[in-house]
Amino acid sequence: MTLPSVYLHALGMINALGNDTDAIVSALAASQSPGMGPMPMRTGDAFVGRVLAPLDIAPPAALERFDCRNNRLLLAALERIRAEIEAARERYGSARIGVVLGTSTSGVGAAEDAFAHRTKTGAFPDNFDYRQMEIGTAAPFAAAALNVQGPAFTVSTACTSSAKAFAAARRLLQLNLCDALIVGGVDTLCELTVQGFASLDSVSLARTNPMSRNRNGINVGEGAAVFLMTRDEGAVRLAGVGESSDAYHVSAPDPQGVGGETALRTALADAGVTPADIGYVNMHATATRKNDEMEAHLMARVFPDGVPASGTKPFTGHLLGAAGATELGFAWLTLARDDVTLPLHRWDGEADAALPVLDLVETERRLAPPGTRHVMSNSFAFGGSNVSLVLAG
Repeated sequence: MTLPSVYLHALGMINALGNDTDAIVSALAASQSPGMGPMPMRTGDAFVGRVLAPLDIAPPAALERFDCRNNRLLLAALERIRAEIEAARERYGSARIGVVLGTSTSGVGAAEDAFAHRTKTGAFPDNFDYRQMEIGTAAPFAAAALNVQGPAFTVSTACTSSAKAFAAARRLLQLNLCDALIVGGVDTLCELTVQGFASLDSVSLARTNPMSRNRNGINVGEGAAVFLMTRDEGAVRLAGVGESSDAYHVSAPDPQGVGGETALRTALADAGVTPADIGYVNMHATATRKNDEMEAHLMARVFPDGVPASGTKPFTGHLLGAAGATELGFAWLTLARDDVTLPLHRWDGEADAALPVLDLVETERRLAPPGTRHVMSNSFAFGGSNVSLVLAG
């Protein structure tokens, strides 16, 4: 039985690079990121990726209890593809459109502010509702805000959350349980996450430096990225999905990268392509000692002849539950828009002699001429969760 192909038609994105895809493309090309920098927190300064744009879109009155920064970030991204979503609803009907989103923080930041207010005044603020911080509410909230009534659920597997959302959404389309999906991820800055990573000695107090011998940790970031996915033929196809689980350690990757390699090779096989067919890879590249070591070695094994690759977290921060969707978005743009060059790998240029040499994109490059082209995006997470996605255009 041949399963139907699925396509990614429209992208709404907001992060430290900018508040829409045009701004993000321009900032990436210029190797600039306005939202990256130090940010004061209750427990001290942190270097983070912030969304600087005002988040003016509030939830509908019926959903006012869910009004928090995380959901406003989500609404801002959804607004960028509202016309495409409304056209899909008109064509298919609300009951045939689903929502699958990834997140790891949800509205935890709102909860932090609420508890700080309670400590100071003895009561929670009037606008706080516990449901703002529930992990599972992101997708049902989006479905209600968009008036779509198909399956709506949230995936939370740490840093692979929104990458796994694409695997789940594709299955819903291939099983004919939906005709269209809104799929992606959203995460918001909060001290719980920043201090959690700091307790693992995984946070950098300067801009993150992936694959360098001087790498020393991540910058946490915030943002959202959402796509409209259907079976209707389009310019960019979700060609391959690979998922695996190491079950090696709760927070450290398998040093050999066996599970990660399995995910990459499964995605290639699912897409029906060889490593030589891939024109670009967006790496997970967290700039932590162990992740970069693991990923560099598995990239060298899967792509022995090399492949243009970069890690884009220095431009956005690590978006955690939204990282997979955002970085797939960068890969999607290289196929969907003729004016987009391969995202640069921003680092200090000091290679780690213990790591294999990778073909890092350090100067302006483009994909091969139009035709059938393939790009890959990889995500790895705590608990050994691994996801690789291949797009064809």
